[in-house]
Amino acid sequence: MSKNIQAIRGMNDCLPAQTPVWQKVESVLRNVVSRYGYSEIRMPIVEMTELFKRSIGEVTDIVEKEMYTFEDRNGDSLTLRPEGTASCVRAGNEHGLLYNQIQRLWYMGPMFRHERPQKGRYRQFHQFGVETFGMQGPDIDAEVIAMTARFWQEFGIADKVKLELNSLGSNEERAEYRDALVNFLQKHESILDEDCKRRMVSNPLRVLDTKNADIQAVLKDAPSLSDYFGDESKAHFEGLCARLEALGIEYTINSRLVRGLDYYNHTVFEWVTDSLGAQGTVCAGGRYDGLVEQLGGKSTPAVGFAMGLERLVLLMETLGLDKDVRKAVDVFVVMLGEQAELKAPAVIEQLRDCLPDVRIQLNCGGGNFKKQFKKADKSGADIALVFGEQEIIESKVTIKPLRSNEEQSTIEQEQLVDYLNQAL
Repeated sequence: MSKNIQAIRGMNDCLPAQTPVWQKVESVLRNVVSRYGYSEIRMPIVEMTELFKRSIGEVTDIVEKEMYTFEDRNGDSLTLRPEGTASCVRAGNEHGLLYNQIQRLWYMGPMFRHERPQKGRYRQFHQFGVETFGMQGPDIDAEVIAMTARFWQEFGIADKVKLELNSLGSNEERAEYRDALVNFLQKHESILDEDCKRRMVSNPLRVLDTKNADIQAVLKDAPSLSDYFGDESKAHFEGLCARLEALGIEYTINSRLVRGLDYYNHTVFEWVTDSLGAQGTVCAGGRYDGLVEQLGGKSTPAVGFAMGLERLVLLMETLGLDKDVRKAVDVFVVMLGEQAELKAPAVIEQLRDCLPDVRIQLNCGGGNFKKQFKKADKSGADIALVFGEQEIIESKVTIKPLRSNEEQSTIEQEQLVDYLNQAL
């Protein structure tokens, strides 16, 4: 007997019992972005490796350790996309969507990173992302943050997430601060762990992100990035804060908040929760005004965010909100007898025409009443419609409530639409 083939570690199946909450999450996200006037863009899963080396940075963990990279038959180096922003910018440049234009775009799909799988972190994961282009001021920063706040309201988790906010200033200001931070870190190199020593060389600002309590204590005396801001950076951040306050969106300024990717400047933000343990970031984003030019386009201001759907689904499940998700079946149809099996499906097709939002499942494969009602119960349906020989002769149907103590009743088939409209 041959050995069963299993899924690759960290690349998980989404089983039928799990898909309703995924569909709910995806539906809410699509609905909200459409209400803000954003358009969907779909990019390929595989891109040229050079795209991510140029955008993310060759000395980042993602490029050095985590990307799924391979050579195709033509000898080209290709990579399964580890994130969506670079792909979106590449598509915008390639198809002339960005220069001197305003774009509000969103996408959703799988990303790939070869890292240690753990709860809320996988090798194939799914992201929902928003990218906006051509808008310079803090008003668009506030809009994308307001949009994320609306997501949490729609999901019923607004009281479980908190907004953390920071500014990285301009690229020039950050470069000046980087030198000062490296000088500070070199004076305390003896207490740095290996990870921070490596980051001190490759991406010093990431040291501010360390979870090492001893190093965090030392960093309290580190120079502050905001001390290096010019008037423009200060005005941008103050303008964003004023707009968030006008919108009633609470936030905390976290001066240690940085992004793991090299292309961010000015605004950075994260929505965090304490309901998921170590995997506390639910959504993260910020401004990246230099990336379009870095990838071959004309200088274009940009801001966006991304969220991992696995982590959002996990949060919904942890909070018990997945129980409110609509079941896959509303009505199950039981049929007994040759005439019922022949004629009842036509009645149900007419019902589907009249009630397109009602999910109706027919029994297939025969079976007596007991077996069919067992299937009906397992389907999760609230109501069973029963067609026997007598019901077919009299053009009637028996209604059997499955989730309440109501008595079953028999009605005319022409009354079915009105009955289900009221019952469901």
